[in-house]
Amino acid sequence: MPSPSNENQIVDMKKSNKLKYFFESASEKLFLICAMLSVISLLLIIGFVFYKGSHPFVAEGYSFIDFIFGMEWVPSEDKFGILPMIVASIFSTIGALVIGVPIGLFTAIFLAEIAPKRVAKIISPAVQLLAGIPSVLYGVFGLAIIVPMLQNNFGLAKGQSLLAVIIVLAIMMLPTIVTVAETAIRAVPKTYREGSLALGASPIGTIFKVVVPAAKSGIMAAIVLGLGRAIGETMAVILVAGNSLILPTSLTDSVRPLTTNIALEMGYAFGTHQEMLFATGIVLFSFILILNFVLAKISSKGGK
Repeated sequence: MPSPSNENQIVDMKKSNKLKYFFESASEKLFLICAMLSVISLLLIIGFVFYKGSHPFVAEGYSFIDFIFGMEWVPSEDKFGILPMIVASIFSTIGALVIGVPIGLFTAIFLAEIAPKRVAKIISPAVQLLAGIPSVLYGVFGLAIIVPMLQNNFGLAKGQSLLAVIIVLAIMMLPTIVTVAETAIRAVPKTYREGSLALGASPIGTIFKVVVPAAKSGIMAAIVLGLGRAIGETMAVILVAGNSLILPTSLTDSVRPLTTNIALEMGYAFGTHQEMLFATGIVLFSFILILNFVLAKISSKGGK
């Protein structure tokens, strides 16, 4: 027969196992609740925006085609056309990507592969500090420095323009692209580099033909995050865009992107006007989904 001490040990082990199982079960449920809260919050936001934004077209008979392709936005006259804003958002986002992605990627490559450690320790925190600067300060910088520079160099009546928006957004994208891309590049195993160099490849060739392709998924994530920063930016854009409701035909035209239109008018809008601003939010949301889908396709084709 087992001794009393052994019986006590068995009882203690059973209690310990029960307590351990309880904590594991509670932890799993807590993690599930946190995950569900994130999903539910997303669904609630999407549902509310789509409900408010679709109401004018479903209940009041407004034409969605006229809304998308209309050239005039005059709420007092019941005219709601957002084509100039869509074009301005597309041009500003593409322009920011064209400028910001190469600069950000080359900076990340320099920090991760080329720069001495002492230099990288100085530049990396400086780049990361850019992410902590409030967006309105980027707008003030653009209004005080970039706008006058464009006005003087191009002989414009005012420097607030599509080009100013592109430059400011490109600067704002840099910390996100550099930080995420640098992390992805550093995560590539050293054996990849060593194998490439052993086969006779140059260091630069190794970086662009081995390291960068190996870090492609992380680099694409950096571009997507930077893209989200550019599309969703509002305060900085308000200060440098000029906010003119015209279809932009050149980089020097004053523009009003979708986010700026919502921010400027939501404070005093009501009724159909307010619902049309929510509809603008639906277009903006769809725009982000399409761009992310395109980037994902490009990334998958690159991998193949």
